[in-house]
Parts: sequence; structure tokens; C-alpha cells
Amino acid sequence: MPQPSQTTPPDNGLYDFVCVIVAGDAAKAALLLEHSPALVHARCVVGATGQGPNPCFFEAIAHYMYAGDTALHMAAAAHQTKIAQALIDKSADCSARNRRGAQPLHYASDANAGNPAAQAATIACLIRTGADPNATDNSGVTPLHRAVRTRSAAAVEALLAGGAAPRGRNGSGSTPLHLAVQNTGASNSGTSHAIEQQRLIIDLLLRAGAAPDDRDNNGKAVRDVVRADWIRPLL
Repeated sequence: MPQPSQTTPPDNGLYDFVCVIVAGDAAKAALLLEHSPALVHARCVVGATGQGPNPCFFEAIAHYMYAGDTALHMAAAAHQTKIAQALIDKSADCSARNRRGAQPLHYASDANAGNPAAQAATIACLIRTGADPNATDNSGVTPLHRAVRTRSAAAVEALLAGGAAPRGRNGSGSTPLHLAVQNTGASNSGTSHAIEQQRLIIDLLLRAGAAPDDRDNNGKAVRDVVRADWIRPLL
């Protein structure tokens, strides 16, 4: 069973449950829920912080757990659709926000777990059961911004199909297309796989109505922030 990267602090029982979720053990997760129904609504008490060793990083899915996160947040991050649906069936809140304002759909939109089909299925599951595809976190970031930043074409396609706005702006005024045409700083963003994903994402956004002339809060249009020559003809 995957474990957090450091010893976890005392909590409300959620950490052990999350380890089961990250491992993808749906049967054990169901058993734990049967014995402890309160886990559906339990919230991470401490979570990741900017200081000191981090007890809340789950290496198997390359994802942090923050204060306020629920089991559904972490099932979404792990792209465990079956477990996510089981939690929702027991009244888990699709709109629950952690201390950073992120909802489960934000986590589902991160490409960290490395399974595009499972990621798309998890996104569709959350939206189908009431998650807002245009929800913003404390920085104004939508799930679509996160999917673009982590270079997941499957997530972008699923979010757009679920009603995500292709021209939504984050706190800096950047649209998803702004992020799609430049290096966002995400890990592995320069690999051939990431570049191919980037190409697919740009095409998906343009087909959905994204506009190359949209400007961010600094007045820069999408066209102004392009650095790679291969991108310009796409716009």
C-alpha cells in the first residue's frame, strides 16, 4: 500500500483511508466506509504546508494533500473513478473546498496519476454528479487551467465536453490558451510527450472557441506569449 512520504501526524482517520484510495483498493475502501461512515465527510486536519518536512505527499500519484481535503479530493487526484462514485453515492460533497479553494474536480484535472482514460472517466463522473467545471480556487484557477498546465489532452477534452469555458481567466487574467502556448513550468513540460499533448490541447481549445487575441491582466495577448515557432501556425 502506498504511504505518504513522511510519518503522518495524528488525524481523524482520513490518512489511512487515503492510503487505501491511492492504492486503488475499492473493496477495502468500501469496508472502511461501512465501519466508519464519517470518513465520507472527514477533512484533512493538518495537510501540506510551506514549512518543514511534508507528511502529506503521496508519491504514487505525485500529489499533495492539503488541509480541508476530503476523501473525494484524493480519489479524484488518484483518478479512482469507482471509489469516487462510491463516495458520491454516500453523499460526498463534489463542491468541497480545501484551504486553497480547490475542489475535487481541480484535483481530477491534474495529470499526475498518469492514466488519461481513468482521468477522463473521473472528470466525467464528477461533472455528471454536480461538480462545477468552471469552479475557481483561491487564485482564480479553474480545472481547465490545471489540465492545460499539466499537459493532459484527455482531461481538457473531458472538461470541455462537460461545459468548461475555454476562455475563462485565472487571477492573472490568463486563459487556458495563454497557458497552452507557453512553458508553464510544470514538470516534464519539455518532453516529446508533453509537446504532443500541448499540440492536441491547443487544437482542442481553438476548436472550442478559445481566442488567440484574448489578453491577460498585463495586456498580453495569447499571440504575444508564444515562444516556440511551431505553435504560431496553429493560431
